[in-house]
Amino acid sequence: MKTAANSPLLAVKELETKFFGAGREFTAVGKISFNLERGEFLAVVGESGSGKSVTALSILRLMPPQGRITGGQVIFDGEDLLHLPGQALRQIRGNRIAMIFQEPMTSLNPVLTIGDQIVEALVVHKTVGRRAAREQAIELLRRVQIPLPEERIDDYPHRLSGGMRQRAMIAMALSCEPDILIADEPTTALDVTVQAQILDLLKRLQAEYQMAMILITHDLGIVRDCADRVVVMYGGKIVEEGCVTDTLATTAHPYTQMLVDIARNLEGENRRAPRRNAGAPFQQNGQRSGCNFYGRCPEHVAVCRDHEPPQVRLTSEHCVWCFNRTSAPTFGGKGQQCSS
Repeated sequence: MKTAANSPLLAVKELETKFFGAGREFTAVGKISFNLERGEFLAVVGESGSGKSVTALSILRLMPPQGRITGGQVIFDGEDLLHLPGQALRQIRGNRIAMIFQEPMTSLNPVLTIGDQIVEALVVHKTVGRRAAREQAIELLRRVQIPLPEERIDDYPHRLSGGMRQRAMIAMALSCEPDILIADEPTTALDVTVQAQILDLLKRLQAEYQMAMILITHDLGIVRDCADRVVVMYGGKIVEEGCVTDTLATTAHPYTQMLVDIARNLEGENRRAPRRNAGAPFQQNGQRSGCNFYGRCPEHVAVCRDHEPPQVRLTSEHCVWCFNRTSAPTFGGKGQQCSS
């Protein structure tokens, strides 16, 4: 079954993922929904523990043993990935949906050369011979700007710098020309200069391959420069969603504004103190109702403690989940409605 041309390439619907252990359960992703369009660059933003990486792992059913997807659907090209048989899922995972992880040194096999690892992906998914696959692997290393790819292809991961290892991971992810590339904090362990290079590379390759991309990050500065649309997560929930121009110009949720202030401080753009107190990150203590941001929010009201915030649509492409937003927000500045 294939989706219609006007349907989203990926539709996440009411996805819920929990972790179990020591007689307790923890909701890491709490019934979230979002779409990814063909060719779109979507950023999922939030602090550590917000649920963004678990969301990415849930899409591909790569949960660790203590994690379990307990509800929802992940519709990719007309099929629910959460109910596909294992063999059918393996034909999609790494082939039509590829993922780049935070730590390339732990993701790459240390006893195989980077060339062998790229060749293996091509042989498994594209059924090409090993000689042809090696030539394609060299070309992929060239496309991700690894110098002397004819020589580097025979290097083991430990002989490459952090930036080169991440480029090798990107080459492996692109080997099957996926429809969707998920990049989970791909620049976390890199210095600032290399971070910028990797992000520029991802943006260029996304346009070149005309693939959709999900970028997992904690940095709104990165989002502003790369993404078309942004989903902001806190405590396993989506708190704001919209196109980047709308969302960053008219931040509607206090948590999004906190992230914007932090980004400005890091960039030296904000000459005054952040307008929102960062407080302590969210920690789930049992199963309770109410807004997860209640304990840190400077604008909370009584209803926030015991009731889930409603979705408020501010424009055709900008939503927020907050009791205090019934019209366009004001504290982020004058907004600009996204083009459709």
